[in-house]
Amino acid sequence: MGYQQTFRVWRGTDEGGDFAEYDVEVNEGEVVLDVIHRLQATQTPDLAVRWNCKAGKCGSCSAEINGRPRLLCMTRMSTLPQDSTVTVTPMRTFPVIRDLVTDVSFNYQKAREVRSFVPPEGVEPGEYRMQQIDVERSQEFRKCIECFLCQDTCHVIRDHEENKESFSGPRFLMRIAELDMHPLDAAEEQGVNRKAAAQDQHGLGFCNITKCCTDVCPENIKITDNALIPLKERVVDLKFDPIIRRRKRTRKS
Repeated sequence: MGYQQTFRVWRGTDEGGDFAEYDVEVNEGEVVLDVIHRLQATQTPDLAVRWNCKAGKCGSCSAEINGRPRLLCMTRMSTLPQDSTVTVTPMRTFPVIRDLVTDVSFNYQKAREVRSFVPPEGVEPGEYRMQQIDVERSQEFRKCIECFLCQDTCHVIRDHEENKESFSGPRFLMRIAELDMHPLDAAEEQGVNRKAAAQDQHGLGFCNITKCCTDVCPENIKITDNALIPLKERVVDLKFDPIIRRRKRTRKS
């Protein structure tokens, strides 16, 4: 059975804007994206929203609902109170292009700064062989749909614009952790130390493991516990473990 709900939606561009309120019909089983589409069809055809699959797999429809970073297509109206206004805003961490659409090019820039997988020398792609037990730790990270909700909620860049230059954010630190855990990645043999790069180039030290990134991940990836904390532990070993430091000095001499 349908009901009427008040939606408060941000309208504007990077130059400024304001909220607009709409009373709109909501039907059983719908998600927030359904209601946004109904607004486009019935009241405000120029409302801009980014979406694609409507199945929680493309990561396109990221926004903030009642102040919480979420996917519009995975937020059921039944989980929101009927007797209060639903506020929908663009992701706060990134510049607004128009209405609910933000410029997430920051993330693609950071992605390019992460050194890609380095195959072992003399092994062709079709010859890669790994045991399942060796890839279980990092396999979880491959579920990432790059919705960038973790990037949006991370207060290191959400509240401090100046940190964006030196901090890549949880999504890409997780990518570095994934590659560092990869059983066939031969980056270190070619002089690429992923742990040192995470700390010195991608700002791992800025992360204070509040787990806000894990909290908003629609794929339920344990970003903090399974990627960032282990990566921090490896960086600490690299810098302070006396055995590792002794080996490094021995190699140099």
